[in-house]
Amino acid sequence: MPVPQLVRHGTMRFVGEFAPETQIALKRGDGVVVRTERGVEWGEVLCESSPHAVQMLPEPTKGKIVRVMSEADRAEVERLRQREEVEFHRCNDFIRERRLQMELVDVEHLFGGERVVFYFLAEKRVDFRDLVKDLAREYRTRIEMRQIGVRDEAKLLADYGDCGKPVCCNTHLTAMPPVSMKMAKLQKSTLDPSKISGRCGRLKCCLRYEQHVYEEFQKELPASGARVVTAKGQGRVLAQEVLARRLLIEFEDGRRLPVPADEILSVIRPQGKQTPLREEEEVD
Repeated sequence: MPVPQLVRHGTMRFVGEFAPETQIALKRGDGVVVRTERGVEWGEVLCESSPHAVQMLPEPTKGKIVRVMSEADRAEVERLRQREEVEFHRCNDFIRERRLQMELVDVEHLFGGERVVFYFLAEKRVDFRDLVKDLAREYRTRIEMRQIGVRDEAKLLADYGDCGKPVCCNTHLTAMPPVSMKMAKLQKSTLDPSKISGRCGRLKCCLRYEQHVYEEFQKELPASGARVVTAKGQGRVLAQEVLARRLLIEFEDGRRLPVPADEILSVIRPQGKQTPLREEEEVD
């Protein structure tokens, strides 16, 4: 039986499970022609599919692998890319003529010609029905207008991030994770917006990658303001160094010292009770 593959396809870099229509040998990086719910597209093989891999995809697509791309198919892809540039400028002409409050971002012409997708930004809803009619008359195919956000715009147009590598949204990310300023504060990142913002102008997606580790480590540490007992005496927690698992403690004699978390003997609760941090100490 043909082995299903995970294939990335489309301008928005959809990923889904695709089964070859015939028995063909495929490997990572192979270009393929696929049939999806949208029509015939070209895509890239990522790996063999498995139930676990599909389960990890937030919105997996599906379809069939028609064939491995030939030189003629690759030439057709290049021809369509040139055509997309013409369609982009023509659509912008229509937008200006109708004075629509929208910014065209990108155009995707499906490999099979079933439809042309126009991606745009707009601050509010736009009545583009007349624009669709203009484009349908011009290109004699199905027209799809898709409003996107600034993160999706970066996914379409951005190239490299501050780290010097290709932006995550245009490589391995299949969904845009929510990112908050609270994450930046917990990770002790600089709060300078220009340094923690990505190409989209929003907080960098990579702030979320290690967030679960910070949260787990933070649970093991006394909170700032807590009173603790150490071998050096009692004191109050001023700050946490989450990854280093250290605390900045102000002792009763005024000293301020960094103390490893494993040297904290107990936490003094508001009622005056001491709660050991480690179970074995409670037994002793």
